[in-house]
Amino acid sequence: MNKDDPLPKLALIAGPTASGKSALALALAERTGGVVINADASQVYRDLRVITARPTLDDEARAEHRLYGHVDAAAEWSVAAWAVEARQTIAAVTAERRLPILVGGTGLYLRTLLDGIAPVPAIDPAIREAVRALPVGEAHAALRIADPAAAARLAPADTTRVARALEVVRSTGRPLADWQAERVGGIAGNVHLLPLIVLPDRAELFARIDRRLAMMFDEGAIEEVAALVARPDVPAEAPARRAIGVAQIAAMLAGTIDRATAIADAQAATRQYAKRQYTWFRHQPPSWWPRVVQPNGASLELYFNIIC
Repeated sequence: MNKDDPLPKLALIAGPTASGKSALALALAERTGGVVINADASQVYRDLRVITARPTLDDEARAEHRLYGHVDAAAEWSVAAWAVEARQTIAAVTAERRLPILVGGTGLYLRTLLDGIAPVPAIDPAIREAVRALPVGEAHAALRIADPAAAARLAPADTTRVARALEVVRSTGRPLADWQAERVGGIAGNVHLLPLIVLPDRAELFARIDRRLAMMFDEGAIEEVAALVARPDVPAEAPARRAIGVAQIAAMLAGTIDRATAIADAQAATRQYAKRQYTWFRHQPPSWWPRVVQPNGASLELYFNIIC
């Protein structure tokens, strides 16, 4: 790392699931002696290595990885909690005079880390309980009165976002958009960001997804989901149980669908998720962030040279 850089370097490799970003981050870590830092919402869970495509034990032996598999599935977890840990981890790696290499496909995680998070106060538990008990239609109707701008912006059937907007305005007296305009804690101005977005050909991406899902079912995904759903302390609505593939395998284990259907359903769900990620990474990050379709030798060498 260049001692003359006014700001510490932060490599960022992002893209949809199965795009090859983790392999690229691993190659960069091996070349630089850097540390791979997770920015994927599902890969934080200790219980789910296979179904979330976490780095393998062999990968972890080749280079140091942090913030992978360190959260128990029953634990309370959020993007805010991850952002705090990510800031601390990036600072620690930088202090070790090593390159932090942030890699992942969760756009909300990346945006929160770089741009900060809205400083919304803790929601009154009674208000949260009352709001979450409302049918989404009633919640959206209440939101049209309490926060018309949010109601106009949100789909009436978007249960999670409608409830969040309503509980915030009821608990704090201010619309969520007001809080979001006061983002705090972002690190974008404190690092020399070196981003790379990997956006493969969609047909090839979907083919990779299908192959990988089929392999997961043979390589331990069924067993780890069985152990997860058997835990009485991890309710059905827990974030870990919303990881793609968990519901499909759980249904297979319950006998409501067969193995072939579970694989097909998990593949379809992953492709849909990859489409959303693809769109987000294509349009949301700044235009100056480089996009590559296929990281070939020339493009990788150029990126490595910029980093090093």
